[in-house]
Amino acid sequence: MASLPNHTAPQEPRFLMLFDFDETIIRDNSDDSAVCLLPSQELPAWLVNSYREGHYHEYSAKIMAYLADQGVTKECIKSGVENIPPNPGLLDLFRFLQSHQQDFELVVVSDANMYFIETWLEHAGFRHLFKRIFTNPSHFDTAGCLVLRPFHSHSCTRCPENMCKQAILREYLADREKERGGVGFQRVFYVGDGSNDVCPSHALGPQDTAFARRDYPMHRLLLEMQQSQSAKPKANIVPWVTGNDIVDCLEKIVRER
Repeated sequence: MASLPNHTAPQEPRFLMLFDFDETIIRDNSDDSAVCLLPSQELPAWLVNSYREGHYHEYSAKIMAYLADQGVTKECIKSGVENIPPNPGLLDLFRFLQSHQQDFELVVVSDANMYFIETWLEHAGFRHLFKRIFTNPSHFDTAGCLVLRPFHSHSCTRCPENMCKQAILREYLADREKERGGVGFQRVFYVGDGSNDVCPSHALGPQDTAFARRDYPMHRLLLEMQQSQSAKPKANIVPWVTGNDIVDCLEKIVRER
C-alpha cells in the first residue's frame, strides 16, 4: 500500500529579529544623504531652525518638500538612496541571516520612510529577507515631491508623536503568536542605535537581546538605565560596532539546540 504524502507545515522561525534603518542598517541618516543631493549640499537656516524636539517626522517632510522645490528629481533621490553605504559588516550579517532563514524572522521598525527603506534594501538585494517593514508611508506626488505620512498615533510619552516602536513590537508579537497557533518566539533580538530604540527594548524579556550600536544614544541610555535603581531593561544588552559583532553572538545562539 502506498504511503500518504507528508503535508507537515514548514517549521516557523524560532527567533524574531528587528532592525532600525538609519545609522543601523545604513551608515548615515537617510535624510542627511538626501540633503547632499542639493546643489549647495545643505539646508537653509530657516528650515534647520524650524525643527521641533520630538517632531522629526514633520521636519523630514519639510526637507522632502524643499528638495522638490530645488529641482531634486525622483530619479536623483532613488540613486542617492541606493548609494548610501551600509554600516560595516551589515551585509555580512544579512548573508548570515539569509543562510539561516529557517531560524530568523526579520522585520524593520524605522522612523525613516517606506520609499527609502524599500529602495535601499531592493538595491542591496535583501528586501526578500524581511517579512514586514514598519515605517512612515511615503509616495511621490504629481509634482515629484516625496510626501510623508505619520505611521500611527499612540499614547507613549517617551516617543515621537508619529511612532512608538514598543507599541509596534508588542502588537506584532501578539499578532504573530495568534498566527503561529499560540506559539511565541523563543527569543527576540532588536538592533538599533538611536534614542527611539530604547522604548522597544523595554518590551524585551530576560531571554532577549538588545544590540545597541556602541557609543550611540541607545547604548548610552541603556547603560544609564542599567546603573539606575528603576526602569532597568530586562534584556541582555550587547554593544556592536560592526555587523560581524552581531554575527558572532548569533552563531553561538543558533548552535544551541
